Amino acid sequence: MPSLKDSLESGLDFIEFLGDRVSSISKKELKVIYNSKFRGRKGIKDPNFSNVFFALVKFNKAQIRQGQVYINARPQVRVYCDQWRRPRAPQPQNLGSGPQTPAGTPAGSSTPVAPVLTPKKKLASEILRKLKVNRKELTADKGGIEITSDPVESGGKVQFTVDRLREPFVVRFHIVNKGTDCIHLTYYTALHRIRCFTLEDERRVTRASPLFLCPGESYEVKVKYILNHYGYFPATMYFEFCPDLPGSVPFCIVREIEAAAQTPLAVELGPVAPYKPFRVAAYKPVDTIIVDGVPPDSSVVPLKMAVKLGDYKTNSMLNAPFTSALTSRGLLSCPLKMKNYSHRFHLLLHLEEIQMEVDIRKYDLHNQTMTEDQGNKKLLKLRVPGVAENRPSVLRGDCLRVSKSEDTVQPITVYTGYVHRVELDSVTLGFSKKLLQLFISNMKFNVEFTLNRYPLKLQHRAVDLAVKHQLEEVLFPSGLYVTDTMNCTVMFNRQLENNPEQHAAVQRIVAGSSKPAPHLVFGPPGTGKTITVVEAINQVSKADPSAHILACAPSNSACDLLCERLKVNMDSHQIYRVYANSRDPNSIPKSLLKYCNWDKSKDSFVPPQKEVTMKYKVVVTTMVTAGRLVSGGIPVGHFSHVFVDEGGQAVEPECVIAIAGLLDAEKGQLVLAGDPKQLGPILRSPFAIEHGLGLSLLERLMRHNSLYQKNTDGHFDTRFVTKLLRNYRSHSAILKIPNELFYENELQVFADQWERETYCNWEYLPKKGFPVIFHGVMGKDEREANSPSFFNVSEIEVLIDYLTKLMETQGKKGLPKLSATDIGIIAPYRKQVEKIRKALRLVPALSRWSDLKELKVGSVEEFQGQERKIIMVSTVRSSINYVKMDTDFNIGFLSNEKRFNVALTRARSLLIVVGNPVILKKDPTWEKFISYCVKEKGYTGFDFSDAEGEDDIVSRLATLKISMDSECEYSFSLSRTATDSRLDSCMCLFLQTLGFICCSQ
Repeated sequence: MPSLKDSLESGLDFIEFLGDRVSSISKKELKVIYNSKFRGRKGIKDPNFSNVFFALVKFNKAQIRQGQVYINARPQVRVYCDQWRRPRAPQPQNLGSGPQTPAGTPAGSSTPVAPVLTPKKKLASEILRKLKVNRKELTADKGGIEITSDPVESGGKVQFTVDRLREPFVVRFHIVNKGTDCIHLTYYTALHRIRCFTLEDERRVTRASPLFLCPGESYEVKVKYILNHYGYFPATMYFEFCPDLPGSVPFCIVREIEAAAQTPLAVELGPVAPYKPFRVAAYKPVDTIIVDGVPPDSSVVPLKMAVKLGDYKTNSMLNAPFTSALTSRGLLSCPLKMKNYSHRFHLLLHLEEIQMEVDIRKYDLHNQTMTEDQGNKKLLKLRVPGVAENRPSVLRGDCLRVSKSEDTVQPITVYTGYVHRVELDSVTLGFSKKLLQLFISNMKFNVEFTLNRYPLKLQHRAVDLAVKHQLEEVLFPSGLYVTDTMNCTVMFNRQLENNPEQHAAVQRIVAGSSKPAPHLVFGPPGTGKTITVVEAINQVSKADPSAHILACAPSNSACDLLCERLKVNMDSHQIYRVYANSRDPNSIPKSLLKYCNWDKSKDSFVPPQKEVTMKYKVVVTTMVTAGRLVSGGIPVGHFSHVFVDEGGQAVEPECVIAIAGLLDAEKGQLVLAGDPKQLGPILRSPFAIEHGLGLSLLERLMRHNSLYQKNTDGHFDTRFVTKLLRNYRSHSAILKIPNELFYENELQVFADQWERETYCNWEYLPKKGFPVIFHGVMGKDEREANSPSFFNVSEIEVLIDYLTKLMETQGKKGLPKLSATDIGIIAPYRKQVEKIRKALRLVPALSRWSDLKELKVGSVEEFQGQERKIIMVSTVRSSINYVKMDTDFNIGFLSNEKRFNVALTRARSLLIVVGNPVILKKDPTWEKFISYCVKEKGYTGFDFSDAEGEDDIVSRLATLKISMDSECEYSFSLSRTATDSRLDSCMCLFLQTLGFICCSQ
């Protein structure tokens, strides 16, 4: 059924079609004219007569009296630019919609604007598309009309900046007819409606009252701005003209305005250089001679390899029989099961590796210099900006390849350098004596980064071992075997005795009620998931003296936290924290040194030897490093229990590294703790993500295995899964939307009352008692140099303003003193993180915080598992153009519920979100949060109630008269530029084997 707006639109077209032929008519006759002469003309599908007539009556465009219909059509009055000038030909009495002037009418006569009957919504979308694709055509002067402006426009865009709010600024558009024929200015409007400007012109031009511009005449249109908020406020001005000739069709000229209100800080944070997309150089095979380098000492300490680790190279996979298109596509499309388990994951892991190889090329460097290390002349130091932020990821023991820039004659000598040390923006490398002997200062090198394949090889081996050791009841549990529960004695952490869900989880784990199936601890934000895992480990250790426990997590920080909490009730001879030799010793908590595999005499971490490792009650390691335990020959079944914390953050093959080859398929107990509603693994390949590699083992079980899903009564089977319900972190206002969206409104607020209500009376809250702020900002997405990452300086200005207010009010009016460690700032893009950090250094007022460097600014991933008293979130996005890019590449907040959930659940006492509500409301998750803030009066910033998104603009564009018929349509061509990064030949070859089309255009 058509909307009222669509029906009115068609009704107005019908009135225009009727012209002055009908003043009053019976409803029946009007219906006949509508159906027989108007509806369906030129293939346009209009609403039925009843809908159209209802809309016309409702909006007072038609009346019905005594069975007769009266049309309320105002006559169109033509206004002349020169009011003293006589027309060159007599004017008809009714210029609005009379019969069309005959073809022989003189060119100078004033003819009515011809009605344009086109599908308006389709036309509107076309105009908007062409504005994006080839704006040059729409912004070009045409038809003899020239539009200039003050301030002067450049390329169709007028830009101006103000540094003080609430001061008027006027943009003047001068419209000049430089042609030889008269032109009608029939209409002008701003496509975007925002409450910061008004439109003015002396004659008040409308369609009902167009302006007649004779050759040489000009006219002025004013756009008056008053900016009440800092930010970027764009407007697209649309001017519609029609030649004064019989049968003429309208044409349009577009001008864009970009108004900015900025502080001096925004100027300092602006782009350092225009954005130029990075382009990967085409791969050219080169004959090379490889000269190996010198690895760090700990890298050469041998590990006794009892279980072989193969190479699992991509090339061998491409040549294997199962990679035929039919077989491979079948593997990816059919459900995962034990029969296809290893083959499918081999395929997905190779897809991921190929994409990783492509992506790492963007970090390659050219014409770089190295310097001798001051502490060791046998090492060379290379500057690598971004290495501290894992861009690229470089660890101790990794290798880089360098060649002299001047070498062009093949074969080219390539020197492998092993990483000995990673510093803030540099790496120290060990090369062969051959390079050191010829090295001189300022020698230029080309640098190629390499992929560390070790974690990938471990994952490949793990899925093979899972099949070999028949782990079907662990990975695809049927629930045929169950064990009765048992009561634990007194809890080590007495607080758990008051939490029924935590207490029950510990009891079930100790009893092994799910064996051989895993027991899942579903831990939403702030519910004490890690505390529950630690308590269960302590209780298992106490209840079963013969038990040996492997405790794992995806990251070193999560493993360190486990170890810190375990050592409260365990001695150093019971816990063994195993680190990889790539770990920086300086990053290890000093309290854990006596618990780990650090060898002071060798000044390095030593590989975990079988005999040493098996003496400990609890071994704590990352999942990847657990692969060394398999390689070292720890026998299957030695570990009676394997605990995996933050299990939702690891891909399934990574999780299986800690299981396959270590856990007994029948007697062992696997415990997975995590939250499938929070962030999952970080992957590069869209193909691998699409076909399930991004699904953790924990999430797969909860999605696809009935044992881990709620029954008909709405409850989980507690033998297999425990959902923790008590949130000990956040204020109820902060928790409300995530609770409703992701946790079925089951979470209960148990945070300390004083802590959670600390900022409920903060003077800068829009509403007292509601410690959530959404600050609306009209910002601008920007990029700089060759970085593809986005930043938004307008949002940074707002964040810094809130930080300053927090500093000024700390310790006053009942507020506590604040440390920089109490605050966290989350942003989805690396460049925004960099700019925020720069702003913290530039603002003098913030220097009063002595520990300002401890204020954490990072991505959502960096904050998972963490919390702060105050969390501030910058969403960055202010352009709908890039939203699909974010979705495709799994970045940003839009269309990513998990990222949204993590970002908004880190705060204990105060949550401040800064973003563009017009863009964010496109996503239903964000729309609910913003509407919640508006309803609870927690919204502040620019008034977006009248601001229009793209859909609104399309609706209003539908009222415009411009024709895109073949006789007047401008030529637009979509020129496809080269993509910023291309899949290399290996990727194309591999995709072709899967049956995907890989084309260069």
